[in-house]
Amino acid sequence: MHSYLIIGTDKERLKSKSNELAKKFHAKLLEFPLIKIEDVRSLNSLIRLSFNEPTLVLSENIHEAGEEALNAFLKNLEEPQENVYFALTAPSVRKVLPTIVSRCEIIRTINNSQTTINGGAEKFDKLSTGEKLAYIDKIRKREEAIEFAESLVNFLHSGLHENKVKYSSQMDKIEAATETLTRLKGNGNVNLHLTYLVTKYG
Repeated sequence: MHSYLIIGTDKERLKSKSNELAKKFHAKLLEFPLIKIEDVRSLNSLIRLSFNEPTLVLSENIHEAGEEALNAFLKNLEEPQENVYFALTAPSVRKVLPTIVSRCEIIRTINNSQTTINGGAEKFDKLSTGEKLAYIDKIRKREEAIEFAESLVNFLHSGLHENKVKYSSQMDKIEAATETLTRLKGNGNVNLHLTYLVTKYG
């Protein structure tokens, strides 16, 4: 795999994950913004030159790039050049053009320090059932609900690697959170879907 999409909101964690990738490929890190079509053309001119050593091209906030620029950039992902790797960052997979996402390996980072609804997965996980119901009652907008469900899925997946976690119980939670996320994306009543999450979550 030559292309990676790093998901998260903590800049330090995103940078750390980029550095890890660079070390993995013994590559130098080259930061290159991709916002406009001109940026892509400049990048293409650069990588036409044969790199003598592995290079990881880091483009932060790829979700802010224009569609024209992304479509032009796609060819680099479809036809990777030897010694060139790409690391793209974004706060959420769904904010990135699907054609870009499909050509990248997804790497998720978790910002456990966030206390907003979007990052309250760790807090939610520790609440009692009654407290969970009170917590989700504050989430009114579909956008917020989807962000919360995504955050919860990511947090639960990261917990699978902890020694003390009960694997079967954690998988049940992941299944409930993933199904809730799917339901939220398919419209319907936000509060009803989140209440379903609490009843299935345990």
